Amino acid sequence: MRAVAVHPDVVVVTSRVWQTTCTAVRAGGEALLIDSVVYPDELEALPALLEQAGFPIAGLLVTHGDWDHLLGRAAFAQAPIGCAETTAARLAAEPGAAQRALRDFDDEHYVAARPPLSLPAAQSLPVPGYCAVGERELELHPADGHTADGMALWAPWAGVLVCGDYLSTVEIPMISPAGSLDAYLATLARLRDLVGRASAVVPGHGPVMESDRASAVLDEDETYLRALREDGERAGLPPGRSSATQRALHTANLERVA
Repeated sequence: MRAVAVHPDVVVVTSRVWQTTCTAVRAGGEALLIDSVVYPDELEALPALLEQAGFPIAGLLVTHGDWDHLLGRAAFAQAPIGCAETTAARLAAEPGAAQRALRDFDDEHYVAARPPLSLPAAQSLPVPGYCAVGERELELHPADGHTADGMALWAPWAGVLVCGDYLSTVEIPMISPAGSLDAYLATLARLRDLVGRASAVVPGHGPVMESDRASAVLDEDETYLRALREDGERAGLPPGRSSATQRALHTANLERVA
């Protein structure tokens, strides 16, 4: 696990699995934590790390309902959880799904003695909309397509965009069984202006990027998705993302858009 300050009010912590990120955003003496790291020892270390950095966590936010973004309560057991209305509806419609997926991951990776995942009812946030942190507000923007739910978060005073599972340099655009290619493209279109204004873009997986690099990734992802729709199996993968794992994700994408 590693942590980096991308702004005096924003710290990004990256898990050692899948380069999964979580982001602490601070204003007016309180902070919110967006998404989560993954391994139990990382979650155990997170409160002390953020306390030492001066980020008193008052609440948790999740970009979408995939299990690897939902583990914040393991680190901050009393913190309330907020998410987009679409994510709240997904979690209510899929009781136990995140817990089962987490158990499968732990079995595969020999992770022992993790407490059961606790997911109390999340506060449903209207998106597009706003979420207060201290005396400032985060902007909430719809971000579906990877899944059927989700939001991206923009901290305007810091120029930081936290976009969930989009704009990754380590992972191709992935369309889940409930996702949508057209919705994914629409999300990229919505993010373009924010990416252009950002000083830092935080993807759900992979390193933080400056605006120019994130804009290039957005272009690459749009090109890939349009080729996926128009050319099918002949679609090329985005540059630098052609490992065996990414080719397997590409095969799954083909099946879902066929």
